Amino acid sequence: MKKVILTGGGTAGHVAPNIALMPELKARGYKIAYIGSSDGMEKGLITETGTRYYGVSTGKLRRYFDLKNFTDPFKVVKGYFEAKKALKKERPSVLFSKGGFVAVPVVRAAHALKIPIVIHESDMTPGLANKLCIPVADKVCCTFPETMKYLPKDKAVLSGSPIRKELLTGSKAEGLAFCGFNEEKPVLLIIGGSLGSVSVNNAVRAVLPQLLEKFQIIHLCGKDKLDPALEGTKGYVQYEFIKEELKDLMAAADLVISRAGANVIFELLALKKPSILVPLPAAASRGDQILNARSFRDSGYSYMLPEEEITDEHLLEVIDEVFLQRDSYIQAMNEAGKRDAIKIIADLLDELASK
Repeated sequence: MKKVILTGGGTAGHVAPNIALMPELKARGYKIAYIGSSDGMEKGLITETGTRYYGVSTGKLRRYFDLKNFTDPFKVVKGYFEAKKALKKERPSVLFSKGGFVAVPVVRAAHALKIPIVIHESDMTPGLANKLCIPVADKVCCTFPETMKYLPKDKAVLSGSPIRKELLTGSKAEGLAFCGFNEEKPVLLIIGGSLGSVSVNNAVRAVLPQLLEKFQIIHLCGKDKLDPALEGTKGYVQYEFIKEELKDLMAAADLVISRAGANVIFELLALKKPSILVPLPAAASRGDQILNARSFRDSGYSYMLPEEEITDEHLLEVIDEVFLQRDSYIQAMNEAGKRDAIKIIADLLDELASK
């Protein structure tokens, strides 16, 4: 039986594409195991799928000064040997990495054991972890056409982003029923990312009374970011994180406000959902979400709203404007080219596993 090791972690964006690949890989006869961090959020998400999980030590690689910069390299080295042990035990035919800092010791250990490697870069430009992995990878898949110029020509593959197929099977009626909503008002869905966004949460809650005059609101606000004072507010529901019902909540949404992580925006594209993207500002990131949002804005798929430009009045104006023009956004998304990322990646893994 063919075996594949999947790796990646730190945020749901590094895990969801791996989960999206699993059904196709199983259908092709692969036995799957996963290597992630010992205490990262990916452990719970992966073990729930019934996949064998190996936890390894990992440290964050930072571009800025932090005292942990002196200790984390030792964690990475420890993770390398732990990953090597797991890989020797599993003896996979191929490894697929979705990135995140946990992937660095795993990919490097796989290379040392001469295991073929495919990695995937979601954002417009490669992050630091993937930059450290690209030299030893056999193939590098990417989501945006613009990313190809940053990758070695002999390794680069424009695959798109693996989308969980169940997201395409959502029911608007079930989504409304789950939230206790009806069809009298359109639905505004707010997605702050798996870790939640304090600024997006605060911006929406600041204008909640005005929004509720026109919309029913589903707020995915992130872990530990519920506002108890808003419980029971008519037309407003808030959740830390949604898994099984997410497909139905997406189906129910008429307009989405979201961060601009690559995975979520390509899910919105696949579902043809008009959106307002609020990328992480450059001061709080390496600027990848800004580039993602610009690309979608320039393609006519989404409206880009920089966080520093948000005021109560401006946010309400933008929501009204995008909702009124939603058909033009849907038309642009309908004209977008489609790529079957899951098939493209699985074909690459097959090719390398058979060598």
